[in-house]
Amino acid sequence: MFLGEFTHTLDEAGRLTIPARFRGELAAGLVITRGLDHCLAIFPMEEWKRLAEKVSALPITDRNARALRRLVFANATDVVPDKQGRILIPPRLREYLGITDDVVIIGLNTYIELWHPDAWREERGQVEGGDSMETWATLGI
Repeated sequence: MFLGEFTHTLDEAGRLTIPARFRGELAAGLVITRGLDHCLAIFPMEEWKRLAEKVSALPITDRNARALRRLVFANATDVVPDKQGRILIPPRLREYLGITDDVVIIGLNTYIELWHPDAWREERGQVEGGDSMETWATLGI
């Protein structure tokens, strides 16, 4: 389970140290790709396989399904953390996110998101905004 929020710094090679509490589930490997809200998403291999099966099952005749496939798979990279728990964020994904040093890492139970600190502050403000509880109530939880 991935829980919590952390801020870590990329090293000069573009490597990110994964929080110690997340490393066990990612030790065998992970997939990093573009997320849906201008962030990056990191999936443990088992979770990635589940997502990949769902996305692959979408009809290729549907334009939105093809666009989602492209977003998810064309930007994906499989990575195995090194002995220090670091992963290399590919240059194209660092550029997409606009990160050069600090990165916010948030645990979302089954996967992790990486955010540019400014973008995360904005997103967090929206999530914690005044109408959030009423909006979440419509989700049936």
